[in-house]
Amino acid sequence: MTTVLHAIAGYFYLLLTIRVLRRRPGAQMTPFEFVLIFLIGGVIILTTVGNDRSETNSICAVIAIGLAHRAVSLGKQRWPRFGLVVDGTPLVLLVRGEWAVDTMHVMGLTPEDVLAAARTSGHRNLDSVEYAVLERNGSISIIGRR
Repeated sequence: MTTVLHAIAGYFYLLLTIRVLRRRPGAQMTPFEFVLIFLIGGVIILTTVGNDRSETNSICAVIAIGLAHRAVSLGKQRWPRFGLVVDGTPLVLLVRGEWAVDTMHVMGLTPEDVLAAARTSGHRNLDSVEYAVLERNGSISIIGRR
């Protein structure tokens, strides 16, 4: 029964932490933010099913992770280069019909991935696409020709 109570308490700690940290919708989360959520969840799991069932340790660990995240967020605002390291930069995949083959290969993307993104933004084919950009959150932005 204590495991169930610890799990419920952990759920509410995680929920509260997410609300305090002002998370964005899942589709807009950066890899850094996903790591944060999984790390907090892992800490809660350890206190739920591990040998240390102390709620105090769980709360302190979650607060420490939340404060570390807030410090990194402030660092990204103060030093833009630090933000580039943490979140990455947008990458151009297609420029006026020319593919950035090396970038696409490194990122594991195919032209079909870009075409799928183009279709979701209302383009039937790539002839009407001027730029395709792989954003920091993993989505592909399509900029049409004028």
